[in-house]
Amino acid sequence: MSTAQIQQKENSFLQDFYSLTKVRLAVSVLFSAIAGYLLGADTIEFSKLVMLSIGGYCMVGASNAFNQVIERDLDKLMNRTKNRPLPAGRISVNMAMFIAVLLTVIGLTLLYILSAKAAMFGAISIFCYVSLYTPLKTKTPLAVFVGAIPGAIPFMLGWVAATNDFSIEPGTLFMIQFFWQFTHFWAIGWFLYEDYERGGFFMLPTGKKDTVTAKQIIIYTIWTILCSIIPVFGKTGSLHITPISGVLVFLLGMWMLYKAIILYKERTAKAAKKLMLVSVAYISALQIIYVLDKIITQWI
Repeated sequence: MSTAQIQQKENSFLQDFYSLTKVRLAVSVLFSAIAGYLLGADTIEFSKLVMLSIGGYCMVGASNAFNQVIERDLDKLMNRTKNRPLPAGRISVNMAMFIAVLLTVIGLTLLYILSAKAAMFGAISIFCYVSLYTPLKTKTPLAVFVGAIPGAIPFMLGWVAATNDFSIEPGTLFMIQFFWQFTHFWAIGWFLYEDYERGGFFMLPTGKKDTVTAKQIIIYTIWTILCSIIPVFGKTGSLHITPISGVLVFLLGMWMLYKAIILYKERTAKAAKKLMLVSVAYISALQIIYVLDKIITQWI
């Protein structure tokens, strides 16, 4: 085998590894975890950030790999997933399981070095995603509620990794991202409804793209906004933001709520996709605002 062929094979495996571990999703999760760490840490330690980043990626990658092993036959039925490494036959089930187990061990070990509590929450996240959320997706819309638990852990996990403590501060971060999950994933479930239907997945609360689902999206968007501005009022321990940051977060929330109302009025895949994109912008911007607020407040 020539050097060029070896390089091509390595690149192909790397691409399949990225697909198996869902690199884009993993990076967004890392963003949340790092934001949580920066909010919780009194002194930022680069070595801890590196361990959190690698451990967090391994945790998410393991969950996604286990998920794809379980759903490999269903993935063949959906357009967006049929070219994944397992349904396409580019990676064997044994190899995928080996990668998933290895990532679990590495991820939880690194998180344990940081904090025993962080490792515990990392293990809970993997368990909930793989053992509860994944099998429930084909049985009940309540799967989204279960899936919101591991989805909300990363923001909180960063704080716990920095402080080795779980109290009202990381609990608030968890609550924000927990309620946000519903707007985000129901929007995805709406514009990918037909594809999910081919795989037999129940992602919308009523199982349909109807007004009741749209109303629930609006309700959970409102809950997300309310939770996001709680730190303004000084009731969340050492987690607090200034009124200016609170106004910015509130305005971002109004933008997301506006898109949710548009979905209620139009009930189209296009409106749902726009809401999904705005929800991603919302949670990312919120985390940036929280971190910058802390930094600027300390400087002043």
